Amino acid sequence: MPLLHFHIIKGSRTPDELKILLDTAHDAMLEAFKVPVRDRYQLVSEHEATHMIIEDTGLAIPRTNKVVLLQVVSRPRSKEQIENFYRHLAEKLEKECGLSSSDIMVSIVQNSDEHWSFGLGRAQFLTGDL
Repeated sequence: MPLLHFHIIKGSRTPDELKILLDTAHDAMLEAFKVPVRDRYQLVSEHEATHMIIEDTGLAIPRTNKVVLLQVVSRPRSKEQIENFYRHLAEKLEKECGLSSSDIMVSIVQNSDEHWSFGLGRAQFLTGDL
């Protein structure tokens, strides 16, 4: 955990490009949130272009068909960690994927330890397993 859910436009990336996107985002998360390397939970949802409208709340941020909406569900993180994640993510995705920072939108939803079960019908953060 955190859980990263990527929303992209269907057909906008090859399987290799998608792998690089996911690997790069994982690296940014590791750097910013200091979680273990195998703490990797990622989902990808592909949407028809007409089913993804990502506008900019009046900020005049241009978007292309490479736009990524990233939803992150995580235990609480500090403002500094979150800002570092945004920065590292944008820098790394531009360098590794050629993705403009204007094509990255992130929403982080924080929850508590009791909101996670990694399997076996147990809340591992509460039981001390994690």
